[in-house]
Formats: sequence, structure tokens, C-alpha cells
Amino acid sequence: MTVPASHAAPPAATAPPPTPTPAAPQAPRTLDLTLLTLAVAGVSLSAPLIAATTAPALAIAFWRNAIAVGVLSPVALWRHRTELRTMGRRATLLSLAAGLLLALHFGLWLPSLDMTSVATSTALVTTTPIWTTLILRLRGHRPPGMVWAGTGLAVAGVLILTGIDLSTDGRALEGDALALAAGAAAAVYMLLGSEVRRTASTTAYTYVCYSTTAVALLGACLVSGSALGGYDGRTWLKIAALTVAAQLLGHSLLNRVVRGLGPSTTSTAILLETPGAALVAALWLGQTPPAAAYPALGVILAGLALVILADRRRTPAVEPAA
Repeated sequence: MTVPASHAAPPAATAPPPTPTPAAPQAPRTLDLTLLTLAVAGVSLSAPLIAATTAPALAIAFWRNAIAVGVLSPVALWRHRTELRTMGRRATLLSLAAGLLLALHFGLWLPSLDMTSVATSTALVTTTPIWTTLILRLRGHRPPGMVWAGTGLAVAGVLILTGIDLSTDGRALEGDALALAAGAAAAVYMLLGSEVRRTASTTAYTYVCYSTTAVALLGACLVSGSALGGYDGRTWLKIAALTVAAQLLGHSLLNRVVRGLGPSTTSTAILLETPGAALVAALWLGQTPPAAAYPALGVILAGLALVILADRRRTPAVEPAA
């Protein structure tokens, strides 16, 4: 006989099902790593394109930012106009500061390409992770030992690949110093961007940042007398390609992924720009990579893997505010 539900014996007490542990956000992280790969591919075209473009370095830097602002304007001013109006004083000031640091980065690095070798300049400008790690350490952040080891390995790979210019030629040494300072400026730019990206979208941040960079570089061009026009069609095509590949694809995607991957991983990945630029130069400009290129690339990849692995093992605590 079926017992009415109202008189049925209470079911035996059972333990509530365990609350499932939230799965790690592998999909977003995989997407970030994919976008990071595309970003590195984009910035790897930067040095070869700049070296092949017959225009003043500061003018090239200005136009790649100015054109990027023009491309972003319809989206930023229409779809993100409310966010731009309500970004807040702190986020706006940090975005402006990041733009000035990016202008300084370009203003230092691009001239160095005419003073020292492209390989050496690229190697020195990609010392960004060293500066990032040191700045974070000075601000009280204690990077895991694997981050230090990975950064050291990656930088060692860059040094093996290029053979840092130890020439006593004054112009080459000045170019080396400019490229090294440009790497430090890029580190601060990356840290500022990672802070703004906590609350702002990629489009809003990059629009304010690139606009600031373009204005600053325009001023530098006017002061230095760098010609802003009069180029032939091939030069404009190269500037357009540089804008799309290195600026819109490269820098913008770096700004996109730094929120999820953090400045340490993102800046370390930029080291891959050196072998990437060497490969492009070999295929396009006929510059044969050194014999140590392939083992050096392995060392760089090993260092990057250590940094990413250390980042995965860390607690969810994010980097300190920049």
C-alpha cells in the first residue's frame, strides 16, 4: 500500500552535496594566451618595418599612434562615450601618464634603431620584464623565485641570441643606452596600464593613452623639426602596416591581456619580440640570424614558461597598484 506523502517516514538524513569547487577559468586564460601570441607577432614586425621606412623616427612614432586614434575614434566616441565620461579622475590621470610613458618609450627606442644594430636595440628594449620585476619589488611585491629564474633565463636567451653590442663606438653605446631606457619606460607603461585595466575597458584606456601619446609625439616632432609629410606611397604603406600590426594588433592586445595575465607574464612574453623580429628581418630584409638563434629561442621559451607557471601557482592576489 502506498503511504500518503503526509504520513511517510522522513527520509534518512543525508549530507548535503558538496559545493562544487569553481573550475579555474581556463577558457579566458587560454584566450588571453592566444591573444598574447598574436600581440607578440604584431610587435615583432615593428623593428623591421621601422628600419625599412624612410621617414624620421619621431614622425613614424607619431603617425602610428595618430592613425590608431583615428581608427579607434568611431568606436570609442560612440560605443564607449559614457565610459569615457565616467572613467574617474584616477583612471584618467593614470591613462594620461601611461600615454606619456609610451611616447617616451617610442621617442627613445626608434632613434636607437639608427644608432645601433636592430638586433641589439630590440634585445635591449625588451628588457621590460627586468624593470617590471624590479619596480614591483621596490613597491613591496615579492615575486616568486620562479619569476626571477624565468626572467633571468629569458633575458639570458636574448643576450645569447643577439650578442649585446660591447663596442666602444660612442654612437652605438648611446643607441644602446636609449634602447635600455626605452625598455624601462615600457615597464612603467605596462604597470600603469595593468592598473587602469582593472576598471576600464581596453578601448577606453587605449583611446585615452594613444591620444596622449600622439599629442606628445606631435610636440616632439614640431620641436625637433621632424618632417610629418612628403613621403612616397611605399613609405605611407609601411607606416599603415606598422600601425595595424604593431599598434592596433600588438600594443592594443597587450593592453587587453595584461588584466588577466598580469604585467609580469605579459612583459616577459615581449622578450619573444627579439627572435620574432630576427625571423622577419631574415625573411624580408635578408639579415641572417646568428647561429645561436635556435638554442637561444629555446632558452627564452623556457624562461617564459617558468614565469607563466609561477603566475598560475600564485594566489589570486593581483599585482600592487601602479
